[in-house]
Amino acid sequence: MTSDPRLALLGLINGFQITQAIRVTSTLRVADHLTDGARSAGELAALTKSHPDSLYRLLRALAAVGVFREDEGRKFALTPMGDCLRTDSATPLGAWAEVVGSPYFWRTWGHLLHSVQTGENAFQNLNDKDVWQFRAEYPEYGATFDRAMTQLSRGSAEAVIRAYDFSSFRHIVDVGGGQGSMLAAILRAHPHLRGTLFDQSHVVAGAKAVLVEHGVIDRCNIVGGSFFETVPEGADAYLMRVVIHDWEDDEAISILKVCRRAMRETAKLLLIERLIAPPK
Repeated sequence: MTSDPRLALLGLINGFQITQAIRVTSTLRVADHLTDGARSAGELAALTKSHPDSLYRLLRALAAVGVFREDEGRKFALTPMGDCLRTDSATPLGAWAEVVGSPYFWRTWGHLLHSVQTGENAFQNLNDKDVWQFRAEYPEYGATFDRAMTQLSRGSAEAVIRAYDFSSFRHIVDVGGGQGSMLAAILRAHPHLRGTLFDQSHVVAGAKAVLVEHGVIDRCNIVGGSFFETVPEGADAYLMRVVIHDWEDDEAISILKVCRRAMRETAKLLLIERLIAPPK
């Protein structure tokens, strides 16, 4: 990182360009075509049905920030960073790049001034609905978001399993668990456990394939619904990963109350959330 504060700030200001460049390469699945080794920009253009010179300029820009490596003859190869854009990466981030670079996401951040001045939700103000309703109405965006959440779960599942001992439980409900990647990892680590995956019906519609892939479908049932209304009863542990932070206080309290009604006296509620660091 440069020691010149002006250049450092300029890099932050222009960061949107890199965001969109990464989004485009992920959408085109460029990294997947580089799995077996370097290819020329021309080859990649043919494989991705792209304009050769434009794709070359895009890849050259991303090579400058370490996402790809440029070799002689306009050839490009994956770096460890670029490897995360492969759809079968052990630490995938491509779907999240596509979410962050999508038009509805950008329009919302372009409306940030309104939120800061009024305290209102920018997305709600722009679209007259919350982001969850929006994704339900536009399944192409919802599918990309669900895929992103599944990918991001891979990066945190091992850390969660290392940090918390689930062995005393017999039945875990993952509330707002998406397509089940986190729950599947916990069940694989603890073969005696049973699980219930709970999320909106259109979200869990794609969960069976994930649970089958992880070999836990026989120990997990899938339930669709709204956590503002009800959640499955009778488990001894309820898990929510990066759910509560999405909601205002009143809504968060409503979700927690619904969970409490479903829980036995001895059950535990486990919240996995981001922490805000203290001032430096």
